[in-house]
Amino acid sequence: MNLFRPNIQKMTGYTPGKQPKGGGFVKLNTNENPYPPSPKVIAAIKHAACETLRLYPDPLATAAREKAAAVLGVKPAQVLMGNGSDDLLTMIIRAFVGPGDKVAFPYPTYSLYDVLVKIQDGISCPVDFPEDYSLPNNIVVKGAKVTFIANPNAPSGTMIHASELSDLAERVSGALVIDEAYVDFADFNCLHLVNRHPNVILLRTLSKSYSLAGIRSGFAVSTEEIIAGLMKVKDSYNVDRLGMVATLAALDDVKRMRRNAEKIKASRSCLTEALVNLGFAVYPSESNFVLAKCPRWLDAEATYEDLERRRILVRYFKQRMVDDCLRITVGTPREINALLKALAEITGPFAPKPSRK
Repeated sequence: MNLFRPNIQKMTGYTPGKQPKGGGFVKLNTNENPYPPSPKVIAAIKHAACETLRLYPDPLATAAREKAAAVLGVKPAQVLMGNGSDDLLTMIIRAFVGPGDKVAFPYPTYSLYDVLVKIQDGISCPVDFPEDYSLPNNIVVKGAKVTFIANPNAPSGTMIHASELSDLAERVSGALVIDEAYVDFADFNCLHLVNRHPNVILLRTLSKSYSLAGIRSGFAVSTEEIIAGLMKVKDSYNVDRLGMVATLAALDDVKRMRRNAEKIKASRSCLTEALVNLGFAVYPSESNFVLAKCPRWLDAEATYEDLERRRILVRYFKQRMVDDCLRITVGTPREINALLKALAEITGPFAPKPSRK
């Protein structure tokens, strides 16, 4: 018996990276921050884990909205909190996309965009990135209700300059969603475009740079009108009490986040150089991961599987344009060294020798 809508029956859901049971893995596959969250967050959660958990949370997450607005320099009415930025992506698709409506995004990018469009029975309009992951010339799709740009992009880690996205906001007829999940590891952001263009929606998350992937907290920034409209389609209590207090505490310790981000950026440079010395081509990353294209003599999927047997997890996407690549999260120096040692053994005598300085 088939009870599902036809579009749900035939679609494939989102596939997350592996979350192994038990320890002993070098886990470089899901872009988690290798450093712990602020002690303020831990203390706040412990304090909030009390009898008040029997009560519903503030449905608007008012205190968290106000804190995020203060950190970003916008009005609280321009901020909407979500159960991670994925929750906010769901709200956007619910609000703007119906059966047969078009949604544009470059390819390859965050695969959840396509999944959410299919759930709404919309039409995905992927546009291939050029080889250098610059903005595709034909990214403006006529009639598209939403255009998604992950910036930095996943899985490439590359960025498109704010001036190009400002121009794009003028050219698209629908909403332009700039997904800045990894932007704290980059050298610039697009926050200023929110007050310049009435159709821009900016997304941020605390999962990556604030080390809170396990809490699920994110926020959207846009015009007051768009935020008010998105409020209509959000779940009634979409941010729980512990998520709110964690958000407040994390945003109260921006300095720690930035220190950790700088450590990750330094490790990213070291990882990139070492991978190049092993024969990989690495795209210029502005995120907490790198996309490494395997040399011609090395099979990416087999390398991914070999690393997993050695209890080192990276991400492999068996899809067009990236099936010869590995996406590698920037871990601690110890984790990176373990990965590089394993890759040196896997690549064997045919690989270029690492340079010695």
